[in-house]
This record gives sequence, structure tokens and C-alpha cells, in this order.
Amino acid sequence: MHVAHLSLVDFRSYPEAEVTLGPGVTAFVGRNGQGKTNLVEAVDYVARLASHRVASDAPLVRFGSPRAVVRAVVVRDGREALLEVQINPGASNRARVNRSPLPRARELLGLVRTVLFSPEDLALVKGDPSERRRFLDDLLVQRAPRLAGVRADYDRVLKQRNSLLKTAGAARRQGRRDGGSAAATLGVWDAHLARAGAELLAARLDLVGALRPYVATAYRAVAEGSGRAEATMTYKPSLELPPSAGGGHDREALAAALLAEVERRRDEEIDRGVSLVGPHRDDLVLMLGPLPVKGYASHGESWSTALALRLASYDLLRAEGDDPILILDDVFAELDGDRRERLAELVAGAEQVLVTAAVPEDVPAVLAGARIDVVDGKVLPGVC
Repeated sequence: MHVAHLSLVDFRSYPEAEVTLGPGVTAFVGRNGQGKTNLVEAVDYVARLASHRVASDAPLVRFGSPRAVVRAVVVRDGREALLEVQINPGASNRARVNRSPLPRARELLGLVRTVLFSPEDLALVKGDPSERRRFLDDLLVQRAPRLAGVRADYDRVLKQRNSLLKTAGAARRQGRRDGGSAAATLGVWDAHLARAGAELLAARLDLVGALRPYVATAYRAVAEGSGRAEATMTYKPSLELPPSAGGGHDREALAAALLAEVERRRDEEIDRGVSLVGPHRDDLVLMLGPLPVKGYASHGESWSTALALRLASYDLLRAEGDDPILILDDVFAELDGDRRERLAELVAGAEQVLVTAAVPEDVPAVLAGARIDVVDGKVLPGVC
């Protein structure tokens, strides 16, 4: 799988852009602020319908424009497909495949897959649990696009439930009687939270189990010669999980456990006005030997762990289907020489690798290939 052509209209800094790509390595080279990251961000957006740089879609639309359009010609098994997404801040995005509209934009998910490395990846190790939850959920959707709907349902239920908790808590503190109706309604949303939460929780647990051996292998490859213990990962839920049979996770049992814990902590949740139980409170614990990476690992070890998570994601997706498109956004400038060369060697065999760099020297020799210069917001064919 690879992107053969990228077309942008009012995306980020580009009024228009047309970029022809091919299999193998393509490096976008240009000084900071010239627009090279915007190009690879657009490729990633078609795959995930999200940006690795911002949480909302509004910054993706060029200032003064009502909408942005990203089109990508994707080649898979020798057949081409034109994927298109129209980004409409404040309204629903629209998507088309081969000019035919899709009922919902998220039906575009899964038609092209990407794994993106960026300087922000260090937050996977050093940042808040929300960074690691987002990493898991993004990978979940790449593996099984239907889970985008599950995640959206869970977020909707959580938002409604938190609103009711705030209402009930305020009424309790003020001695008002109208909090009773909000508290009574909570029972309905508790059940919704348990059902959607169990689906998301089971999928995350399965993913961590599948990803764990790939992370260990990738860390050994990236940190070769470091002499440190093996990298491991454990999912840390917000409640005690029921026993699993045969290595699987029964969704009904998980839903029952979630519902029981929500009911047990009902008074505390009302007092605090927030949901304290569910996948939105969970974490992914990363370890090197007996110690957690967060707070104990060196800067280099933290980078090796972050790279291992991305490489493991790529290996898992490739094992289950087509090669994802690998995107390395200014990541080589952040790494020391040894890690830079090891990462380059590990990804060089991918079907398509897109690299951004400030100067050509930042791209390791093993990744020599096509080059596109980005100067003053213009895309110019470079030299190989």
C-alpha cells in the first residue's frame, strides 16, 4: 500500500498543492515553518481523520477559508482508489471514495493505514495517561475501524453522564431537591457507560496482549547494546477486572464489573461531579525491567521506548494486513547518532516511507530516495 498522489485545497498553509509520490522513501526537505510537516500530516489525516499535532480540526483549515479538502490516490495490490475528505470546522466532515459520497466520514477509516513518528512521541512515555490512552485507541481503530463508533459512543455517554453528575452534585451541596431527578437518570447512563466501556476495555486488553511481544522485540532492536532489561507493558484499569477464561475477555462480565464499581462509587462521583470509573481513567504502564519508564528511564531510554511503541504498531499492523505507510516527521533531528541509524535500518524496507527533515544531512544514508524540497510554502521536486 502506498500513496501515489496527494492533493490539498486550503489545508494548513496551502491554498493548493499537488504532490506525486511513489513507493520507497520520499524525503520532504525544508527549513522550519516552510510547510513540509503539513504535507505528511495530510496523509496521516486521511488514514486516521485526526491530526498528530492538534486536537481539533479548525487549525487544519487555512485562515480565512471555510473548509479544507485532502485527496489521496492510494495504490493497494496494484489497484488505485481516490480517497477524499472535506474538513468542515463546526460541522460534520464529509468523505468520498472514487467520487462517491460515504454516509459518514469515519467510513474512510481502514482504507489506508499509517504509523507516524514525531518529536511529540516522547509524551507517550513522559506525558499524562491520556497520551497513552490515545495511542491505544488510535491503533485500535487502525486494526478494526468499527471501534471508532464504539469510542464515539463512549465519549458521548461519558459527556452526558458527567453533566448529570455535576447537576446532582451542585443540588446536593445547595440542599436543593431537584438533584434527585438527575441522580435517578444516572442509572440509565450507568448502563450505557458499562456497555460501551466494556467493549472499549476488552478491545484495549486484547490489543495490549497482541502488542506486548512486538514492543519487547522492537525495544531490543532500537536499544541494541544498551545492556538494559526487557521492555514490558501492562494495562492498568480503573477497577479490578473479573477473571478471564482462556485468555479472552468476556464483555458481559466486564460490563457487570464496570456497573458494580460505578454503583459502589456513586456518592463519590456525585460529590466530585465527574466519572471516576471506566476506560477514560485507565493507563498503560511501560516498564524497563523492574522499573517504570516514566520517572526512572534516561532520556535515551525514554526515546527508545517511544520508538519501540511505534515500531511495534507498524509490525502488528503489517502482520495483520497490508504494510502501513510509515511517516517520520522531523524525528531524526531528535535522536543521537546510534538510535538514528538503527531506526533508519529498521524502517528502510517498508513499502512507503515519508520523511521530513530541515536539511538533507538529517536523513540517514540508508533512507536515500526521492527528495522534495519545500521552500516558502511551495513544493519543488528535489534531487535523489
